[in-house]
Amino acid sequence: MKTHKILSLVGVFLVSLIVAVSCTPTQQASNFTNTSATIAPVQMGYSGWPGWYPWAVANEQNLFAKNNVQVDLRWFDGYLDSMNAMNAGQLDANCQTLDQTISSVANGSDQVVVLVNDNSTGNDKVIVREGINSVTDLKGKKVAAEEGTVDHFLLLLGLRKAGMTQADIEFFPLETGAAAAAFAAGRVDAVAVYAPFTTKALERPGSKELYSSKDFPGAIPDHLVVSRKMINERPQDVQALVNTWFDTLDFMQANQAKSLEIMAKKAGVSVADYKTYEAGTTLFSIEQNLQAFQPRNEMQSLHYAAKEIKDFLLEAGLIKRAPDLNRIFDDRFVKAYAASRKGQV
Repeated sequence: MKTHKILSLVGVFLVSLIVAVSCTPTQQASNFTNTSATIAPVQMGYSGWPGWYPWAVANEQNLFAKNNVQVDLRWFDGYLDSMNAMNAGQLDANCQTLDQTISSVANGSDQVVVLVNDNSTGNDKVIVREGINSVTDLKGKKVAAEEGTVDHFLLLLGLRKAGMTQADIEFFPLETGAAAAAFAAGRVDAVAVYAPFTTKALERPGSKELYSSKDFPGAIPDHLVVSRKMINERPQDVQALVNTWFDTLDFMQANQAKSLEIMAKKAGVSVADYKTYEAGTTLFSIEQNLQAFQPRNEMQSLHYAAKEIKDFLLEAGLIKRAPDLNRIFDDRFVKAYAASRKGQV
């Protein structure tokens, strides 16, 4: 039995050695050493948005494992549910919009933007019934949106541009899917929703887009956000998540039909319908990420956009105090990825 025990220990040692060798990162940016095999999976949330469906491709094609990170990719039917989970510390990372991240930080959650997934360039829409042809026509009308979400923000942006406020409309705070269904059923006059819920809303005969995120360039960037604890304790896994995003974009470029099929299935729409979302979401390359993180006096710069959004959220009463915007961006992970790619050329 003693001999058997020794052999067992040797076997365990050899298996451990093999596992350690097999887990050595091959594509990890050199700034961080990955030790994720010995710790719990990253709890990462995402929800229904064309700029975030690529994560479903990453998951199905085992691209997280390729970058030596264990991820429990958690789907949320409601975007705000993912936000609540992140704010409560139940997630290490989440897919979020900039305005929502600012709101969370203003309310005391320590969150950091480490990657730009995309900019909304038309897939967030305010859709109206027949007979409504301008924003001023919304005065006194029933308008639905999920309160506190990016499309509520888009609705308020359009109203402000027209010299109006939410007090000028009859606002119905409904979950996004319910808001789209209410509009399609004729129970409200207008709705602010994002793709793929726009498809449902536009089923209403005579309905049309009044305005969209295309009319407010840079106002709705979408990100991968992580907790500061995650950055401090597991920077190697943050790097692996960032690396996986760009590997996913490469995979999608080389396997367009398969990727579309995966994303359309996750969205619950046909491939043909999903293709209509492509122009409305601009997925960000590494070059676009590097540019977005640079301070500039335009909305395409995250730093400038954050200041403008913060001021607007305060003015609209969506936050009560201004957060420290200097702490919510960390570009070292996209820079490390860019440096690793440059070294491969």
